[in-house]
Amino acid sequence: MAGRARLTGGPLGSPTRGTTNPNRLRRVDRWTVGSRLVRTALRDATDPLVADLGYGASPVTAVELASRLASVRPDVRVLGLELDPERVSAASPAADPPRLDFRRGGFELAGTRPVLVRAFNVLRQYTEAEVAAAWRTMLDRLAPRGLLVEGTCDELGRRCCWVTLSATGPLLFTLACRPADLDRPSDLAERLPKSLIHRNVPGEPVHALFEALDRCWATAAPFTTFGPRARWVEAARLLAADGWPVRDDRKRWRLGELTMDWTAVTPAG
Repeated sequence: MAGRARLTGGPLGSPTRGTTNPNRLRRVDRWTVGSRLVRTALRDATDPLVADLGYGASPVTAVELASRLASVRPDVRVLGLELDPERVSAASPAADPPRLDFRRGGFELAGTRPVLVRAFNVLRQYTEAEVAAAWRTMLDRLAPRGLLVEGTCDELGRRCCWVTLSATGPLLFTLACRPADLDRPSDLAERLPKSLIHRNVPGEPVHALFEALDRCWATAAPFTTFGPRARWVEAARLLAADGWPVRDDRKRWRLGELTMDWTAVTPAG
């Protein structure tokens, strides 16, 4: 979605750098398609509208999202939102009515009521104090039982972290990666969403999570014989056995995913 953040009146927010690449968001899309929470929201929605907020200089990730979500809800509609009118104009030829559309908009979601919002690499430029207001602005505009998936990834989409929220607030926290790309799981800390990235310090739950996951990764070192994915799966199993509220099962872990209750990483204070 430069300038300083504007969270009141008109299209809300500040333009992003616009960096994008094909398949950059494949990991969050794969999780979205496989998530029971998201699938239920989409299938139950009267209007299966999904907003891709801050899709960047190219509409490619919005086009990919529409294609992937069609496996869950064939009549899904994806609305790409950007603050920069030139980006909206450039994306328009990629539109495929009624499946895909592009419009100028920000956190106010251009006046729409989507059942799902994907906002990736949007809040990195904001201060931590501004995150709650941006979240609330988007959540207040969701359709009933709608969801917001907000997070960050690297340029190639190999390291990703995101938060899943409902109208009541954060529900889930997810790490997703290419295990072969890691020396240790805490390498993912550089891609924490803005709500957590400054909290990765001693005394904070997210810091404790990475310490615990690194220990499990070290213990799982013998599984490297079977490949990095097998080591990630074993590390996830050990983390769950240690009492962390880990979700899903080996099938999802093998994809390099690790989802847990938000309560595990809720910032102190």
